[in-house]
Amino acid sequence: MISIAIDGPAGAGKSTLSRKAAKALGFIYVDTGALYRAVGLKFLKSGADEKLECDIEDILSDTKVDIRFIDNEQHVFLDDNDVNDEIRTPKASMMASAVSAKPPVRAFLLEMQRLLAKENNVVMDGRDIGTVVLPDATVKIFLTASAETRAQRRYKELIEKGSEVTYDEVYEDMLKRDYNDTHRPIAPLKQADDAVLADTSECTFDESLELILSIVKERLGE
Repeated sequence: MISIAIDGPAGAGKSTLSRKAAKALGFIYVDTGALYRAVGLKFLKSGADEKLECDIEDILSDTKVDIRFIDNEQHVFLDDNDVNDEIRTPKASMMASAVSAKPPVRAFLLEMQRLLAKENNVVMDGRDIGTVVLPDATVKIFLTASAETRAQRRYKELIEKGSEVTYDEVYEDMLKRDYNDTHRPIAPLKQADDAVLADTSECTFDESLELILSIVKERLGE
């Protein structure tokens, strides 16, 4: 099976670009960040805050997360409920960053991710796909953009969905998320040694997609 690992910071466009790239390649798209967001949402619903001063194992023992492909699109289900929209809020995003630093949570989701790559040609995006989840991925890409560009993209996305947020709030959340992701003791966000850097700060969406596909095709020898 062929696996494409796309890592990068929050707001880099990994999910949307990875989904489009997978469709162009005829692969399955796996949004691992959505899995962590779903777990984060469960902790929020359980009354936990970002300090996670709670019984993590107890909450996980009562948590069911799975991916279902509906009309070739990934839908994340938490305890048998479709939570695709709920997991995209700023609170769910910050909680995802907090829970992803916890070894029990990572172990809870790791095998699911690896099994998907073992059984399918996949484009998988996240924070540590090329470094931890799929260290032998066929192609590795580190997708990034400036914090300002990423915050503006995320702000526009949230406003279009009806969220009442300000750009400053989104930008501050982005900086906090970046710090948490790069400084966590377990599997911190970093570029794999054999990953290709793709900075899309000055790129349109179509240009970014073309860049990713060109990297994949070059690495696959096409």
